[in-house]
Amino acid sequence: MKNTMPSPNLPTPTTMDNLRAVSPVLAKYTEAMIVNDLWHRPGLSTRDRSIITVSALIMRNQTNSMPYYVNKSLDSGVTPGELSEIITHVAFYAGWPNAIATVTVVKDIFAQRGIGADQLPPVSPILLPIEQAVPDEATRAAIVNDLRPICPGLMDYTDEVLYQEVWRRPGLAPRDRNLATISALIAGGQTGALAFYLNRAMVIGITRAQVSETLTQVAFYAGWPVVLSAVSTINGVFNTQPG
Repeated sequence: MKNTMPSPNLPTPTTMDNLRAVSPVLAKYTEAMIVNDLWHRPGLSTRDRSIITVSALIMRNQTNSMPYYVNKSLDSGVTPGELSEIITHVAFYAGWPNAIATVTVVKDIFAQRGIGADQLPPVSPILLPIEQAVPDEATRAAIVNDLRPICPGLMDYTDEVLYQEVWRRPGLAPRDRNLATISALIAGGQTGALAFYLNRAMVIGITRAQVSETLTQVAFYAGWPVVLSAVSTINGVFNTQPG
């Protein structure tokens, strides 16, 4: 049975006291910009902002900030199963150590909330049709073919596991899976891969306005430089997309 125990607010009084003791200006900006403004901007739902933030934190291995944002995600409508899928998915883009570090944190939160195995996605579900999960099949095939003569092992994992299984898992809607991916890539400064995935995200239904808000959200959790470095790539994709 799901425990509806409320999660703490960010920042907690103790956290704000610590901020004021060291940097009262940082405390001011935290409260004014993040607490009272960023999370209330109308361009994205709180659920979307939670997916973006957790994905960015996994990518950057920011486990100290994870407990609050995992709780916030669960309180904002991200299900335990969806959170489990996000961690698995981002592992392929952030690396296994980052995902495992996240699991260590989330395990305790699940235990506190009484979240059990019955609320987690099955290991081997019926997969979505590939054209629904990966609409740009020609580009996917080109990437796989490019890998074939250079790194056949990586080609096999990329095609048979990442694209043929992970992207097709039904426990996270294709739109949310794309949102998690572009958020992680922006946060990790992975501009080389960003154009491909952003094109796919926009085909699947993520709008320019939502991409813009994703950049704004990630800036506070990954820093301005990595977001600014993604802007030219994103602008290039916008110029090729209708509307």
